[in-house]
Amino acid sequence: MWRMPNRKSILVILLAWSIFAPILAAQSGAGSLDLSAQITPTGGRPEPVREFTFYVLTKSYADIMKEVETENVLPTREQFIENLKVSPELKTWMKDHDIIDLTQPDIDKLITADDILLIPEFLAAYQRSNSGGVTSGLPDPKFKDTDKEANPDKYAKQKLEYTTALKKFIQTHQSTISGIELELAAVNPKVQWDKLQVDHKKRISQLAPDLAQTKYLAGKCDTDLEGRAHLLGIPSGSFWVSSMGMDAASGDRRLRWDVPIKVSASQTTRLALTNVNGTDVNASNP
Repeated sequence: MWRMPNRKSILVILLAWSIFAPILAAQSGAGSLDLSAQITPTGGRPEPVREFTFYVLTKSYADIMKEVETENVLPTREQFIENLKVSPELKTWMKDHDIIDLTQPDIDKLITADDILLIPEFLAAYQRSNSGGVTSGLPDPKFKDTDKEANPDKYAKQKLEYTTALKKFIQTHQSTISGIELELAAVNPKVQWDKLQVDHKKRISQLAPDLAQTKYLAGKCDTDLEGRAHLLGIPSGSFWVSSMGMDAASGDRRLRWDVPIKVSASQTTRLALTNVNGTDVNASNP
């Protein structure tokens, strides 16, 4: 049958608790976080960020993304160019001029007569651009592919005559290079390069949250209808409160947060997330 402890026993229990409770609290090192989040749209009033998940991380989310990027490296421009299915001469020209977009404005000003004669894609584009009687006086090639084996000397002589005449014509009529970029669309690697960049960013944005939650997550909480949240049991130390790449929106503002905090044992850390410590996605990506 249970008996109520006597006064002496109660005093002993209270004394023991007063001695060991601070020790246990210090050993646990747990603190808490009081968080509020609000966004102020341009010309508007602050609005609470409702029912939104925030994550407490042991590493900055920006650094987590960099970690993911080091494990998922994009090819350099030179590597990308080297893997293109174009002529070696065009690859060399693109590397030398640091150009990916062959249809960019004023690219015709970078292309010389020698480039047109040396690079098969440029020669074909120049010929198409000036074909159909558009350009008067353009030299006409007289060499035939059938002579290449049947009569190689004739073929070589006529080809040399044509390239010599064409070079002189281009140098004399520089304006005939204008518009060549319109004929280079079929071999232009810009779309492929842009897709590579977009796919890479998409992959990073998918992998980074997974890494953050499996390796660096200390806790997470959801805001209420007032934009407030409370998280208990956070170890003492330095952390980052992050929206982990997700946007919170109000009016014309779309904010993300990755804010450093310090948590102390048996203490409540208070953090207000606002426009001041957030990153406006609309501003960074006009």
